[in-house]
Amino acid sequence: MDIALGAAVRIRRRTIGISQEALAEQCGVSFQQIQKYENGANRISFSRLVQIARALQCRVVDLMDVLDGSDREAPADLDMLGRMRTPGALELLTAYEKLPPESRSALVGFLRTLTAEHLTEAQGRAREVA
Repeated sequence: MDIALGAAVRIRRRTIGISQEALAEQCGVSFQQIQKYENGANRISFSRLVQIARALQCRVVDLMDVLDGSDREAPADLDMLGRMRTPGALELLTAYEKLPPESRSALVGFLRTLTAEHLTEAQGRAREVA
């Protein structure tokens, strides 16, 4: 749960375009502490969560929504938040949102082809090793 909450903080922070340093300053902690919160290494106290939510211009429940889904939705939400931690994922999503629908379709098709080729190459190398 600490990882999911931290990921929600990171996503919100990046969505509104503020740095870890700026968030840390508004909350009275070091940017390293914000990094630890976002990575789930340190648990966020409720009072600190209130400060973070105010700094991120949202409600505490907005950050905690990922923790409050049904049992079937929670693993999917956690998986999505984990994927959003991949370097470049948010930048890619931001650029994708700016594309017109036909360009989005073309990009998704290209990426499917690219990943299928990569998978085929990896399987071929695995067979050679075996």
